[in-house]
Amino acid sequence: MNIKKIIIAITGIATLIVIDFTIYKGLFGKEIGFSDVTSISIAFMMLFSAITWGNKNEDDGILQEEELGKKITDESSKIGYFILTGFIFIAVIVDKVISGTFNMVLVILLSLAMMTLPLVEFIISKKYQ
Repeated sequence: MNIKKIIIAITGIATLIVIDFTIYKGLFGKEIGFSDVTSISIAFMMLFSAITWGNKNEDDGILQEEELGKKITDESSKIGYFILTGFIFIAVIVDKVISGTFNMVLVILLSLAMMTLPLVEFIISKKYQ
């Protein structure tokens, strides 16, 4: 069994444990907090990273340092930015429907999200000019 499969198995089991523990807490009336939700996100982040990228020593997939790996990272970053901005927009609308007013923190977050990509592109373009 190669290292990539072992890492995928370990992170998969860890993800299931974190999810099961959170479900257990919810079923028995305990409060599900910030750390529970972020732990699930971190576990999934590690799992997807383990599945996506290969190991340099074993040549078992795409490496992040390779040209294809950099292209995948660039493209997925931009797509992820637009998806995240869309999620924030949906959160603003849902909050408006539920509470009847705009949550200014969410509106400011949406505004910052919409400015981030053009600002970063501007800064990086100045580096090459």
